[in-house]
Amino acid sequence: MILNSLARTPAIARIMLSAWLALLVVAAPLPLRAEQSTLTEQATTGPFDEVWRLVRDRFYDSKLHGLDWTALGDTYRPRYAAAASPVERSAVINAMLGELKASHLRHYINDDPSYYQLAEIFSYPLRAEIPKHFPSNKVIYPGIGIFTKMIEGKTFVYGVMAGLPGDKAGLLTGDEIVSADGKPFAPVGSFTGKTGSPVSLEIRREANGETRRIIVVPETIEPGDAFKSSLRESARIVERAGQKIGYIRFWSYAGSRYQDVLEEELRSGKLKDADSLIWDLRGGWGGARPNYLDIFVPQAITMTMTERNGSAEAVNFRWRKPVALLIDAGSRSGKEVLAHGFKELKLGPIIGERTAGAVLAATAFMLSDGSLLVLAVNDVSVNGVRIEGVGVTPTIEQPFDIRYAGGKDPQIERALEELSKAPKADEKPDISVP
Repeated sequence: MILNSLARTPAIARIMLSAWLALLVVAAPLPLRAEQSTLTEQATTGPFDEVWRLVRDRFYDSKLHGLDWTALGDTYRPRYAAAASPVERSAVINAMLGELKASHLRHYINDDPSYYQLAEIFSYPLRAEIPKHFPSNKVIYPGIGIFTKMIEGKTFVYGVMAGLPGDKAGLLTGDEIVSADGKPFAPVGSFTGKTGSPVSLEIRREANGETRRIIVVPETIEPGDAFKSSLRESARIVERAGQKIGYIRFWSYAGSRYQDVLEEELRSGKLKDADSLIWDLRGGWGGARPNYLDIFVPQAITMTMTERNGSAEAVNFRWRKPVALLIDAGSRSGKEVLAHGFKELKLGPIIGERTAGAVLAATAFMLSDGSLLVLAVNDVSVNGVRIEGVGVTPTIEQPFDIRYAGGKDPQIERALEELSKAPKADEKPDISVP
């Protein structure tokens, strides 16, 4: 996810800022126009009309990709009014939004962890609305810290956040979730009202294999805190061919606090003695700023501040050892910007699959019914290259079909293979303050 700023700056600076900074204000509700909706229609299609006009007035392309937006509204509005449930109504909105064929343009309801994760990512522009829908004034939801993916009508675990309940219970990437407490699995609904209590997941680990039961204990998840804690928990050293290879995974890059964890782990944490690093940007959310790549650009000067008690801290820390980047079709937005720069600067092998090609700058709006609209409000290019709809290709193609993977990860294995062949890099000495 690339965040957006509408600060008043010169044109060039504004373009740069719009890709990386959170929106400073929430637009005031726009009045409905008489030709758009009658009062009766407004009563039944209010959220639909809010989305329709926000796209009309705020979408990054004022020509709306050449579409007749009024006609599309007239086509989809009756379908929305006839829909029988929030899920069906959201599907109608997303079908209309899909006509624009753009990333960062989607409607979310509160049955999806993405709703809560994005509400937290965009918490500043949504600051006036969040207290209306979250009594604690914090975006929270019941969950176990997993990402799931629907494939051919089945729910598979796409990713497990380190240190969260799903990880503690032993769920693995590739597990098919068949049911929760004997009912169809719902990413939020299966855990609602059950935090702190055991939930029985029926899973299948092999294709056509027997199911097994895993007991998970859901907890109240604050998305930002969960992303940060799982990032830190993911950091580890893998021994391979006499090499100490570090690994760390970013499920969200929407904020400097995640970059701070990376620097801390590399400078003085679990990864400080690694000979090389696997930087995993697969899946989750973007939001990264271009300068986050600087930590892997070795030419800069590093300064070390040493106190009289002997404790030292590096300023402008740089990682000057080999690094491999992991990407896949779930790598999106700001993560793609980092991948593009990593490739241009030839910082190391890029392993995996082509990224999503979802690189527009967006903000979010909470609608009158509490649902969420993420809306692309700026186009983005990187060093003059437009990645939207194109993506970033890896330098080493490594497919990964997650179905029934049993926790095995061929993309990580390929990265370990590549880095184990790399010679150990001698770090250049820091320039210390006398």
